[in-house]
Amino acid sequence: MPSTKEYLSMAIDLARKNVLERGARPFGSVLVKDGKVVATGVNDVIATNDPSKHAELEAIRAAAAALKSPRLDGCIVYASGHPCPMCLAAIHLVGIKEVYYAYSNDDAEKYGLSTARVYAEMAKAPSQQSIKVEYVPVRGGGEDPYEAWQRANKTR
Repeated sequence: MPSTKEYLSMAIDLARKNVLERGARPFGSVLVKDGKVVATGVNDVIATNDPSKHAELEAIRAAAAALKSPRLDGCIVYASGHPCPMCLAAIHLVGIKEVYYAYSNDDAEKYGLSTARVYAEMAKAPSQQSIKVEYVPVRGGGEDPYEAWQRANKTR
């Protein structure tokens, strides 16, 4: 079974190839379960103009499809760079409990690739952040969607 350093080297190789072969951003990710690579991903933001096409999210999407589950409990993420807040949130949501990365936000800063500023912003209370986020408790007509979900899932 490969070591943490070997899996991180795989992620770095993916990142390097992403830059050299595709002119894309230098990020790669390897998702492992039970010592086996389940999926990989590279940053595809530039080619697709989709800001969610980060390496970690691409690996999560591929792993969920391969494992036929929206839960990835027991999986480990090996990323070339420090996962951004969006990726880290997804990692939490799917049940992944371990993440290893090779390049820090400090390493990425001089290239304009650090997400430290976003982490700092999100650490603030919502009312103190630079974007407006407001709770507006409007309820439309018809069945409440949360209640519909609960009812639908009781029958499964």
